[in-house]
Amino acid sequence: MSKLRVGVVGLGEVAQVIHLPILESLPDQYELAAICDISPGLLKRLGDRYRVEHRYTDVHEMVAAGGLDCVFVLNSDEYHAECTIAALDAGIHVLVEKPMCLSPREAQEIIAARDRSGKTVMVAYMRRFAPAFNDAVERLPELGELRYVRVHDVIGQNRLIVDQTSYVDRPDDIPQEAIDAKWARRSELVREALGDVPQELEWTYGLLCGLGSHDLSAMRELLGSPREVSAAKMWRSGGYVVALLDYGDFVVTYETGVDDQLRYDTYIELYGATGTMKVQYDTPYVRHFPTTLHLELTKGDGYERSVIRPHLKDPYTYEIEYFHEVVTTGATPKTSPEDYVQDMALFVEIIRAIERS
Repeated sequence: MSKLRVGVVGLGEVAQVIHLPILESLPDQYELAAICDISPGLLKRLGDRYRVEHRYTDVHEMVAAGGLDCVFVLNSDEYHAECTIAALDAGIHVLVEKPMCLSPREAQEIIAARDRSGKTVMVAYMRRFAPAFNDAVERLPELGELRYVRVHDVIGQNRLIVDQTSYVDRPDDIPQEAIDAKWARRSELVREALGDVPQELEWTYGLLCGLGSHDLSAMRELLGSPREVSAAKMWRSGGYVVALLDYGDFVVTYETGVDDQLRYDTYIELYGATGTMKVQYDTPYVRHFPTTLHLELTKGDGYERSVIRPHLKDPYTYEIEYFHEVVTTGATPKTSPEDYVQDMALFVEIIRAIERS
């Protein structure tokens, strides 16, 4: 099996809790060869912990140094496009955490960089790699004609769960001007996508790009894209969103928000003429909590109800193994930049429906 030398950009919560431990658990597939972060303290402590010699505070220096087969882009959303394009232009494959980027211009620039480099870009939508979700895609016809779908994602803040289950090194050496520059850049990119909108809609767009991108991307793989967003509403400064999505013969209700409960309430539920299916997710921040598939089927005079747990391996590990496969075989990932562009278009449609309301 070909081992990929990987550089990790961004050493924050998701890298520490998820990606770095998984890379360490896949020694036949990956070698952690370089790390990059704006925090010198994180570079020192995590570099020592994972025995990584090559450490950088600038992504351009890291990719220019050579020696990498792929890069995981895990830093703040505002810099995903810049880091992805830098890696591609250096001839390096990229796994980029969702959202791939914040503006349509950035998306087209990433696609252009991928095409001129001939390298792979894969968007990290781990929920779409859970075996229970893939089983749902295959078993969807068993439900009969679809009548209604509910996409639900109301979760407690990730940090509430992370602080109980993991140690995260949170740096205190990031300059305030860097933090200010990040927020200014974010606002500029969101205005590129939406135009001049109230700040609350900027925040709503951020929720859709972040948490919402998982839900809507998985929904599209199951159902395709909706004909239109019939209606949408946000409240609590953009922290909660409900949308009504028209698929012609059926309707999807989408609901999302973040609260202070210590739980993870996330599922996709599909109601067919003769069956119901529910993909139930649990927090990805406690590894190996299973995703389950719940089925209720009417067959003749009988009714069957089952809960299927295909595997205890976490979706992030499946995703990272899949990335290795597409890079080493030259396959096209299902979560491609073009796939993400469809999500971004849906985010904008939801914002426009909120504006109409």
